[in-house]
Amino acid sequence: MLNRRSLLLSLALLLALPAGASASDIMVMNAVAPKSLTPSARSAAVYMMLMNHGSAADVLAKVETPVADHATAHQSIEEDGVMKMREVEAFELKAGDMISFAPGGYHVMLTGLKSPLRTGDSFPLTLTFKSAGEVRVEVKVVDKVDGAMNHEGMNHEGMSD
Repeated sequence: MLNRRSLLLSLALLLALPAGASASDIMVMNAVAPKSLTPSARSAAVYMMLMNHGSAADVLAKVETPVADHATAHQSIEEDGVMKMREVEAFELKAGDMISFAPGGYHVMLTGLKSPLRTGDSFPLTLTFKSAGEVRVEVKVVDKVDGAMNHEGMNHEGMSD
């Protein structure tokens, strides 16, 4: 049984963790999604910063959210002057790395939106890593993300709603 001093020390350590930290070695910061441009939007993107505080690499294996039928890690690339997106099957986050999921690069692609994303709303996103397990984050819906592209018109090669 914990004595009062141990309980206070445990509580102090928990409160000292930075915002967005989890019990795992993976930290997710500044998770945002631009609002839907139209009421009929079926796709959206999520941007964030990921940091691995651990001493070993980890792999993002799965992404889930209740606001869309599918959520997957993607990378935007330019091929022959055309911006395209490719699903990233296994996204590795090396020990000590901080990776930006930002417009024009890596992002989480949401397809089959159940309703449009509205400024000021938020929704849960669960990132499942092979070693760290589940890391849950709240995504804030904002007017726009600097450099955000309209994912509704992009080539979602090999994707379906």
